[in-house]
Amino acid sequence: MISFTTAQSEEDLLNIISLMKSNLRKNLSLDQQTSGGFLSIECAYDVLRKMNQPAPSVIATDTTSNKLVGYALASLPEIAVELPDIAKLILLINTLDYKGKPLRDNTYYILGQICVADGYRGQMVFDGMLQKHRELYSDRYEMMITCISNKNVRSLRAHARVGFETIYTFNDLPAGGM
Repeated sequence: MISFTTAQSEEDLLNIISLMKSNLRKNLSLDQQTSGGFLSIECAYDVLRKMNQPAPSVIATDTTSNKLVGYALASLPEIAVELPDIAKLILLINTLDYKGKPLRDNTYYILGQICVADGYRGQMVFDGMLQKHRELYSDRYEMMITCISNKNVRSLRAHARVGFETIYTFNDLPAGGM
């Protein structure tokens, strides 16, 4: 049984960091990246804690083992700028239109990253976390915006399956980053 709640404690945040590190692109083989997806950005504890205060991240917990098996971070633009790669995303958002309206004129938050632990993928954990995001934030924000590597096919498919629309496409950097 999986429960979907929000990160409330230091232990929750430390568990997110642990799951994050084990799924970073730089820590996975090419086969693992292709089959299970990957994370591109590493977030320090202090930044994660700061992000979590105004908009708590959603976590998925296996209630039988009390193990964190997924997370979906939420970050308001004014805090997300502390992560250089996300700051670039916000600059890009400020230049784009969506349905004839400047994207920046919508109330939005950055959804990202999303991670589901190996062994729990394909079990609707992703969907449950997004549903919890909608429950928590749809009354305050018109949009949740995310950025997915064009090389992360698993994540692209999952986001499309639940209704995300592609607004802009750019080529990803080679493994190893900037």
